Amino acid sequence: MSFISSFSTPQSISLFSKSIPVTVSVSSRFKASADVPDFLSADWLESRRKRPFGPRLNFSAEEAVQFQLDALKYNDQPRQDYGIEVLYRFAGFDPFERSLYFGPSFDLGQFERFRRIFHHSTYRVLLGHKERKILSSLFVKENRFKQRFWVRGSRPEEEEIFQFTMVQRVGGSWDGYWLTESLLHDGDTFAGGLAY
Repeated sequence: MSFISSFSTPQSISLFSKSIPVTVSVSSRFKASADVPDFLSADWLESRRKRPFGPRLNFSAEEAVQFQLDALKYNDQPRQDYGIEVLYRFAGFDPFERSLYFGPSFDLGQFERFRRIFHHSTYRVLLGHKERKILSSLFVKENRFKQRFWVRGSRPEEEEIFQFTMVQRVGGSWDGYWLTESLLHDGDTFAGGLAY
């Protein structure tokens, strides 16, 4: 019994014997795809610049607070509640656990719940506010920063005091970033309850 191997094409291997021809197709087992380019697209840099505004590694704690307050001041630019979206990106809570971001324990995993709290009577003063003033700033620890500020809202006689607590993450994908641990109102914010 003698076998003759024939490699007629790169896609198939034929083995012939005197009695039974056998064909094994290599192309069905090994496929190469060119769907994923091995280079960056021509507009890669522009698309990186257009990423949604949020935490950046080069922001200091003070800058992170400033950018969040600016976003709330111009909340509806370029679209409705964009400023609240920016704060949600800076939020350092786990979306799968209850959070103390606003003081009481809330399930803030869904953006809509987070957004509704800002439209509550106490926090809405931040949306489109006219004036603000920093009352105090303090590094409690090397990686924890607190800032209290006074805000005058867009409605008559609307004034409130709030406190940001920023935490710089150590380790993981957010290593070195300043994220918001909490945004608290000085008073008893949710005494009347809140349907969120």
